Amino acid sequence: MNDHAAAETAPRSDPRDTAPNALKPPLSGLLVVEQGERLGASVCGTLLAQLGANVVLVERPGEQTHHKWSSRAANALGKRSVVIDTAAPNDRALLDDLLRATDVIVRSSDLPDRNGTQPATTPEQIVCDITAFGKNGPLAGKPYSDALVQAIAGLADTTGDPDAAPCLVGLQFCEVSAGIYAAAATLVAHRVRRTRGMGQAIDIALYDCAVGALSTFLPFHAIGKAVTRSGNRHSLAAPWNAYRASDGWVLICTATDEQWRRLCALIQQPDLAQREGFVTNAERITRRGEVDEILHQWTATLTVAQCIEQLSASDIACGPIYTVAQLATESNLLHRNMIRRIDDTDDREINLPGSPLAASLPTAIEQFRIPQPGEHRAWLQALIANRKRAAAVRTESNAALPLAGLRVLEIGQYTTAPLVGRQLGALGAEVFKIEPPGGEGSRGWPPTQGNQGYFFAFSNSDKKSLEMDLRNADHRESFTALLKTADVLVENLKPGALARLGFGPKELTAINPRLIYCGISGFGGSSAYPGRPAFDTVVQAMSGFMDLTRAGGVPMKAGISAADITGGGFGLLAILAALELRDQTGHGEMLDISMQDAAVSATASLWHGKPRAEQIFFVRCADGYACIETLEPLVDTVLTRLNTTPSAVAQMTRDAFVALANKAGVTAVAVHSVSEVARSAQTDARQLILEKVGNDGRTWPLLNSPLRLSLTPPQVCRPIGDLGEANGELPRGNR
Repeated sequence: MNDHAAAETAPRSDPRDTAPNALKPPLSGLLVVEQGERLGASVCGTLLAQLGANVVLVERPGEQTHHKWSSRAANALGKRSVVIDTAAPNDRALLDDLLRATDVIVRSSDLPDRNGTQPATTPEQIVCDITAFGKNGPLAGKPYSDALVQAIAGLADTTGDPDAAPCLVGLQFCEVSAGIYAAAATLVAHRVRRTRGMGQAIDIALYDCAVGALSTFLPFHAIGKAVTRSGNRHSLAAPWNAYRASDGWVLICTATDEQWRRLCALIQQPDLAQREGFVTNAERITRRGEVDEILHQWTATLTVAQCIEQLSASDIACGPIYTVAQLATESNLLHRNMIRRIDDTDDREINLPGSPLAASLPTAIEQFRIPQPGEHRAWLQALIANRKRAAAVRTESNAALPLAGLRVLEIGQYTTAPLVGRQLGALGAEVFKIEPPGGEGSRGWPPTQGNQGYFFAFSNSDKKSLEMDLRNADHRESFTALLKTADVLVENLKPGALARLGFGPKELTAINPRLIYCGISGFGGSSAYPGRPAFDTVVQAMSGFMDLTRAGGVPMKAGISAADITGGGFGLLAILAALELRDQTGHGEMLDISMQDAAVSATASLWHGKPRAEQIFFVRCADGYACIETLEPLVDTVLTRLNTTPSAVAQMTRDAFVALANKAGVTAVAVHSVSEVARSAQTDARQLILEKVGNDGRTWPLLNSPLRLSLTPPQVCRPIGDLGEANGELPRGNR
């Protein structure tokens, strides 16, 4: 018996082993081995565990503190633990047996291999590799941290005060995003294996996820316009900012001219909505300073609570800025059961975020616990001894896209539901985007080509547009006919909006019992804030993102739509899981995704994690900024080590400074602008931005999918066409 086996205690009972069949989650029976050291690998493993997989966390002897191990509590929750000392023959043999028996391996091959050599896999296995830059391109293999990827991929240059240095998104957004997409890709690969009998490799890159998050900035690159940080403003909408109230800060966000008119009425300046230079969103963007000053004068006379009460009554998105410490008592998170009291391995009770999937799908999260290191060795040995993986049964349809034959209806605005729709479209689903009369709100957002905005094109590839007025009886009849043929309906309207039109959950189930309905909203369909609208920035404020992201001590939103993207990622994941359930049960699911839930879950590793040892500094160079990652506490110490000074660095190019730093053993990279990212060799090698010709004869830039599957990869094929392009496909007489 080796030392680790001797040190083990008997496993505490795990309710997943005795859960009744009726409550089995979608991935019951799937065995996953999580070897990867990256936080992204941990996020992927956690999500697969929440969906019912048996996830085995491979640990090393002794306390670990690097990478995902900065917070073992968050990253071990809900998993099975085995401690492997690769110097011990029995441990190596157990690991080899485990890797041969498993269905899925989650790894991060660009970081040092801490658990022995990488396994030889079988054709039936799924191997998901989460790295900084993926398998190809000039940066492939570089084991860069999330912070350095943010710098290289443009996220830092789009976050913070425009008159100050770049700023990092305050959590490991690229890692979290990669973990969510990796879990989604694993579900897709599992579906392919289950239906076609073949495993495959998955290549998920933090860099790809970061570039895909630049959709609000890439439109300006498309017309040759430079773009950078905008503080707490939005690059495509105004007013949109943090405004000082009498006792704090309040966020106010508008995205349409109608919202602006309501806001003008609220502040008792209705004529302002018709004043020259303020009527349209495009005009207000050019006069942001004046618009902000007008709102500052109004908010300064009220408390934060008074502002939120009045703005919410006028249906204007708004919210306070919460610290991470305040999240444990936040009303909506408590209402949605998102705050969990869990015993840590030292029997100390701690708070951790729950699962954003728990409100929608049967999961094991209710019964999750944090395992003792190595606790499941005996369980694992018994499992391996009795486990038989189904033999591969190949079909003739291996070349088809994974979701070919599925029909998706999307009633989407801006980012969240449109993100879900375009990813499902790239995976082969037929996606109809249902737009109101005149089109979705962002269809005409500048900059435009013809009468369509680049942002709209980036957000809506591989969809067909339907123009429908669901207030019209004939159009509701057509919508009902479409619902009968659909597999998925995804929307991000205000909660209850569809129900008021006669399409609530009960009505949808009656129309099509196999329909998977996914509603994505700021605070969830079941909420402590019923009816309150929310945009990305509001959710960032109310989920800890802005508390974590600070510029000069001021809470700052991420430049990218971080909460929207996280919410959309969870919507995609939930739909793919619901498809698995439907194949088991024959009936659909009603999914309720809260962006706040999703964003709070992204902060989990920071709730009880150890502060990162590395420091991040930005230094000004002659042509922009460079980013340094170091253990030194002060940037001056680093520059002294490099035998240089801030004034001397300011005369160097970024590339010259990076070369100087790297030669001295200091990790440094150039901070890239959005345009530099779009033109970079890494972006080109990964084909992250594709040029496709639309039905209008124009060439449109489109975002590729971050889900890279080796045998059944997504395919981004076409830009969305004119408003109502697919209305001819509706039943005659009901168009």
